[in-house]
Amino acid sequence: MSPKPKVHVVGAGIAGLSCAVRLVREGHDVHVHEAAAQAGGRCRSYHDAKLDRMVDNGNHLLLTANRAAIAYVDEIGARHTLQGPAQAAFPFMDLRSGERWTVQPNGGPVPWWLLSPARRIPHTRPWAYAAGLRLAFAGPEATVADCLDRQDPLWARFWEPLTVAALNTAPEEASARLLWLVVRATFARGEAACRPLIARDGLAASFVDPAMAKVRAGGGAIDFNRRLRAIVFAGDRAQRLDFGETQVPLAEGDRLVLAVPPPVAASLLPDLQAPHDMRPIVNAHIRLPAPPVLPAGLSGDLPLLGLIGGTTQWLIVRGDVVSLTISAAAGQAAENSEALADTLWREAAAALALDLPEAPPVRIVKERRATIAQTPQALRLRPPARTPWHNVVLAGDWTDTGYPATIESAVRSGWSAVRACTDSR
Repeated sequence: MSPKPKVHVVGAGIAGLSCAVRLVREGHDVHVHEAAAQAGGRCRSYHDAKLDRMVDNGNHLLLTANRAAIAYVDEIGARHTLQGPAQAAFPFMDLRSGERWTVQPNGGPVPWWLLSPARRIPHTRPWAYAAGLRLAFAGPEATVADCLDRQDPLWARFWEPLTVAALNTAPEEASARLLWLVVRATFARGEAACRPLIARDGLAASFVDPAMAKVRAGGGAIDFNRRLRAIVFAGDRAQRLDFGETQVPLAEGDRLVLAVPPPVAASLLPDLQAPHDMRPIVNAHIRLPAPPVLPAGLSGDLPLLGLIGGTTQWLIVRGDVVSLTISAAAGQAAENSEALADTLWREAAAALALDLPEAPPVRIVKERRATIAQTPQALRLRPPARTPWHNVVLAGDWTDTGYPATIESAVRSGWSAVRACTDSR
């Protein structure tokens, strides 16, 4: 039996880690190279000196429909770090009116919960939700806004927030077909597919540190501060990796997985067609004097609150730290951080009914290239895992996984890269 090929994985984000974990499990010799000083990519935790707390670069929410992401967490032995309720329930607040409500889907695919005013969104009609079926029949160039009525109350309280949260793209330009995939996998399947999960102890504890431990326990190597400068090609294969002072030759059977952002991949692979239009996400972390008393509708099982009518879209409480998320945040990413911090603190105070004598410390985190723009035009540029080079494979949430560019897509891309590395061709 021929030995399994050695695989170099460039990039230690979730795509690279999910790929490396599975390769090690299958008995491959794996070497991970990461340009930064830590793993996780856009899914990372760090100690913030201003707050004197461990914080995440941003909030990441899983749903039970994210089967690949949850399977990955199971594979690295971190399922116990995911926190969520036994039943799907999403508390919301309208920052303009102060109105609060909770969306509670029922079990099974028949959405009888829409008939209950206590379970659906206030001021919306049960039959208005059926408009979402228009997404199922949308053409490849259609946007969410092309398919749905922006004058209906459901637009501002459901469709627009869902689009922005799921696709990190404004509904006026977001792909209708991609949003339908989200709806079909979640709300169309009932509450068991919609149960929300958050990383109880932070992103590193749930997605990153256990994965690195698995890779190392399986004999894999992980190097940091190791930026790939160039790839030397010979014919239809990569021959050598140029890390500057270090040159790594690729033997005949070796494989290379590029699990890097699209601009980096495009700079390394000649003529690669990849999405180049990116969208930012802005997060704020606020350290309170003490853990807040959660208002009605929030619980310790899921201290998550959706916000309508303001700048912030989601709020999560972990101990004495309140974290807020703004997706599709081009305007906020360009805004002065101090002014933005003041705005977000006022929204957090209103949402949690806080009355403090002075504003607490706030850390603004701007992830300017959080995801690709999930527009019809950009989606056409998502490449498959295989490349024209015999021993080079792509991974990343931006590749053609068929899913929005999220943790779910990143994990699926890592698994696709494993298949492409191990299949003969």
